[in-house]
Amino acid sequence: MPNWKQKRSSKQHYDMQAAIYDLQYVGEQDNKIETMLESIDFGPKDLVLDLGCGTGFLFKHITENAGFIVGVDVSQKVLVQAKKRTKKMPNVDLVCADADNIPFVDNLFNKVFAVTVLQNMPEPTKTILEMKRASKAETLFAITGLKKKFSLEGFISLLKNTKLKVVAFNDNEQLKGYVAVCVNS
Repeated sequence: MPNWKQKRSSKQHYDMQAAIYDLQYVGEQDNKIETMLESIDFGPKDLVLDLGCGTGFLFKHITENAGFIVGVDVSQKVLVQAKKRTKKMPNVDLVCADADNIPFVDNLFNKVFAVTVLQNMPEPTKTILEMKRASKAETLFAITGLKKKFSLEGFISLLKNTKLKVVAFNDNEQLKGYVAVCVNS
């Protein structure tokens, strides 16, 4: 399937799921995020990218400690749900964009999250390289890989091939995915 067909299909899926997504996945997503946050500290100067932010699960976990958070998703309907969640979060902004072509300058973010997004991308390598382009050299990357889509070896290889060094990793069965915190290598 050509890239845009796969992306359009994924967008349509999340558009249809937007209103009920939180009910289906709140526990699973919170577990992944809490696992990531065990290895990440935040400060008032942090500029955070949440790529594939969906309905904004991450925001409640970090908004009090991060300087500013930008959530990006291709689905306008999940962003409507995220907007509801962020009404009282003045340090969060939302952008509708394709994860492989984010509208930001180079070397901008110092923390990047990609939770439950890579399995939806036709070329996960391209997605990671785009995250890296918009990030500073010392950026921490928190990335998940759905076990249904990636083998352990395949996920680790993807990270290494994009020049990311894993500094924390968890593949707990309850997570349904691999959780990696990485830095540029």
